[in-house]
Amino acid sequence: MTRKKQIIVPIVILLAGIVLFALLAGMKKPPEEKVKEDNTPIVAVESITVAPMTLHVDSYGVIKPKYETELVAQISGQIVELSDAFVRGGFVTKGQLLAVIDPSDYEAALIDAEATLASAHAALETERAQGKVAEEEWSRISNATPTALSLRKPQLAQELARVKAAEATVLRAKRNLERTQIRAPYDAMIDNRNIGLGSFVAMGTRIGKLLSTDTAEVRLPVADNQLQFLVDHGKDAEVVIKGTFGGQTTNWAAKVVRSEGVIDDKSRMSYLVAEVKDPYALASQNIQKPVLRFGSYINAEILGKSLASATMVPRYLVNDDRVAILNEESKLQFVEVDIVRQVGANVVISQGLNTGDQMIVSALDYPIDGMQLALPSDDSDLENQSEEGSDTQIASVKE
Repeated sequence: MTRKKQIIVPIVILLAGIVLFALLAGMKKPPEEKVKEDNTPIVAVESITVAPMTLHVDSYGVIKPKYETELVAQISGQIVELSDAFVRGGFVTKGQLLAVIDPSDYEAALIDAEATLASAHAALETERAQGKVAEEEWSRISNATPTALSLRKPQLAQELARVKAAEATVLRAKRNLERTQIRAPYDAMIDNRNIGLGSFVAMGTRIGKLLSTDTAEVRLPVADNQLQFLVDHGKDAEVVIKGTFGGQTTNWAAKVVRSEGVIDDKSRMSYLVAEVKDPYALASQNIQKPVLRFGSYINAEILGKSLASATMVPRYLVNDDRVAILNEESKLQFVEVDIVRQVGANVVISQGLNTGDQMIVSALDYPIDGMQLALPSDDSDLENQSEEGSDTQIASVKE
């Protein structure tokens, strides 16, 4: 009996343990399945547009007249007349009368010179007649040869010289009489006037200063390394001038007419000279055309070489002449590009990128060529990504 108990009791205990384990195992909840997280980096992209592009070089300068003329009295006398337009800021046309010096003495001098000329002509005719008489008289003498003096040839030459001197005196008197009227040599604006009505001027006295209004000039400094972007180093290049008139920014068209051909000792710049036609819009039929005033400070864009296809991207997106793009398989791809020039914070790329390429503009800590990427499904994806990588500079691709 005792032996049976020794056999049955362990069996019962074992069965009870199995039943208890089964009950406990049935009460245990199965482990929850974890949702698989997508750790694919999310990036922002911008679409590339490639189009023809004209390079330009920026410059600046001050508008000045092409011609500046200091009017000086060529004769002496009293100012008896002044034009109403002969004031600072006044506009005059070519040949317009500005001032008149008292012509009385010069009119008298002309009359005297004309009288002297008439007398000289009379003496010349008299001498010619006497010469003919002498020649006829000597023709009757057959046994002698007349001399030049006998034929009155020296006397005739002397009278001819007196006539020429009298003619020169008349010309001088006429020229002095013309100089009593001071006229504008070209279409101009009056810069200043130094005389007044009734004032006396001597030969060499400054009367006033004129500024040509037909054409304005501006000297444009250009760094030597920028000339490579201009056709023929800027010769005959078109220029867009930007200035302010009446509080509004306005554009004018200009053209480079010459290069000064030297590098300035102080600025180490080359200078191109551009011209603007009719800066004060005096000859223009468009009364709304803005005025480009002398002395105005302007900015200029000198148009240069043309590229058949190019695009401009931020400089910090280019690393070792490569740009990161998102290819059709949503993978990162580095493409080699040709950089033509740098313009401020951007660079001009002529080859390597095509229209429609998706350029990556968001941050990647460890970019690897061919790595899988994803585009944001909504704005929150980008916000979450920027929060997670706040120590990484946005809009740059590290390599």
